[in-house]
Amino acid sequence: MARMCQDDVGRCDFIDVLEEAVLRRHPVAVELRAGEAFTDQVTDVVTEQGDDFAVFRSHARVPVGDILSVTREPS
Repeated sequence: MARMCQDDVGRCDFIDVLEEAVLRRHPVAVELRAGEAFTDQVTDVVTEQGDDFAVFRSHARVPVGDILSVTREPS
């Protein structure tokens, strides 16, 4: 997977990319809008009180709107 930027593909398509990462169980490199970056496996994408969150194996869950981009890491 090439780098997928939420601003380029739109929120709905970006959520689809995150959900595909859940199904494929591949780690992704995550870049947050605040500048932080990490690599982890997405375990779920949930909606709570109208807000979407990406749930990760080793990191705290992150509001989808706070994620700038994801890139699948080589397996």
